[in-house]
Amino acid sequence: MSCSIDRYHKEGLHEECGVFGVLSDGSLNPAYACYNGLLALQHRGQESCGIAVSDEGVIDYHKNMGLVSEVFGNDTLDSLNGQMGIAHVRYSTAGGSVLENAQPLVMRYVKGTIAVAHNGNLTNAVEIRRELEQRGAIFQTTIDSEVICYLIARARLHVHSVEEAVIEAMHRIEGAYSLLVMSPRKIIAARDPHGFRPLCIGKHNGSVVVASESAALDACGAEFVRDVEPGEIIVIDGEGADGYRSIRPDFPDKKQAICIFEYIYFARSDSAIDGVSVYEARKQAGRILARTCPVEADMVIGVPESGIDAAIGYAEESGIPYEKAIVKNAYIGRTFIKPSQKERMKSVRIKLNPIADRVRGKRVVMIDDSIVRGTTVDRIVTMLREAGAKEVHMRISSPPFMWPCYYGTDIPSRGELIAVNHSIEEITKLSGADSLAYLPVDSLHEMIGCAPIGFCEGCFTGKYPAPTTQLTLEGKERGGMYDACQGTDEA
Repeated sequence: MSCSIDRYHKEGLHEECGVFGVLSDGSLNPAYACYNGLLALQHRGQESCGIAVSDEGVIDYHKNMGLVSEVFGNDTLDSLNGQMGIAHVRYSTAGGSVLENAQPLVMRYVKGTIAVAHNGNLTNAVEIRRELEQRGAIFQTTIDSEVICYLIARARLHVHSVEEAVIEAMHRIEGAYSLLVMSPRKIIAARDPHGFRPLCIGKHNGSVVVASESAALDACGAEFVRDVEPGEIIVIDGEGADGYRSIRPDFPDKKQAICIFEYIYFARSDSAIDGVSVYEARKQAGRILARTCPVEADMVIGVPESGIDAAIGYAEESGIPYEKAIVKNAYIGRTFIKPSQKERMKSVRIKLNPIADRVRGKRVVMIDDSIVRGTTVDRIVTMLREAGAKEVHMRISSPPFMWPCYYGTDIPSRGELIAVNHSIEEITKLSGADSLAYLPVDSLHEMIGCAPIGFCEGCFTGKYPAPTTQLTLEGKERGGMYDACQGTDEA
């Protein structure tokens, strides 16, 4: 699929989406709580969003392309009446950026209606989809989330509850998923056995809230209770003292491994994931960089927004003053149209601009979170030099990307990764920087400290905790999850 939208200046590095759900005791309006939760998760996806609510068993929904504030107004929210709801913000990594792929997916089947919101990527979706199509299934979208819907619907024909159907589906699917399933009477929240993507539970009086990040709980006034554990299913039905119950099916031989890039880039700084503060993890990355990759300089600066926390850590450890020297235009979203290559080259100056008086004549340590294709860093370095910087030393708060991701991050095929095809010395020269250094791979454990589960570092080392099929590999190399079976090439 061709597209005229050039995604965020971070060279196309994005995570797929965010999910939010609430069962209210009357203390929260589900539609407005979902809206506030989605606003707090907007950084996880800016292409489309949606809210589905259940009112005495009748499910209604609204979704569209665009940002949360563009898709929902008071009139729309007031029309979404109910006692519970689930919501979703999306950035596409599998399936195109079109309305039919927006979530939550609302599916009507023989047992009634369900709504599904999914964060992550399935690594065996193509095979399951082919199997279902050969049995007569007709798919309405090109996203792997619909595969989950079909599996739940089929399982529901011979099991007694939605949660049992979700368990059966979880035994079929592989890969990454934080999943919300809303039936007319309950919400089922599930996290894959590896725990690739975050999911947490909160309470607001007697209301139960579940979200991709704890920052979204804060946005609706809910108090954080705990993280959903890898492989755990939470049934939110208002029963019992807590209003929910936990099911832990047996998933043998599943290595627990949250995506390390949740801490490096994806999550909001004010979130905590699996007991680790995102802000502190990023500061720790900066401290490690200062110890392992020191340089004489006059100031430390961070590329907004995700480089700032690591820059503060670098400054604290090195004793070099931290300065705000790059200003981000807050009124340009993560996607904006640039109709020509010439305009695309100007995009960094539209999004970011240096404070010339700060950097003029100074030796600058510039902290950023990653280099993917290498198409952006040279523009930022050039921008600082044009503002008068005497030296620019790049420090990256992640290791070099050497392998693609199959679990919901759109890290591209190996051929597009600059670190695969160029040495650090070559990248330094191409960027125009005076020096370049990355966070050492063996420092990732130190960065996240005492996390109760492991992490996935496959994009850095090629060591993946979950299997990938040949069709998944082919789809990633071609640029789209389903091009191997449908001929759609997702940019």
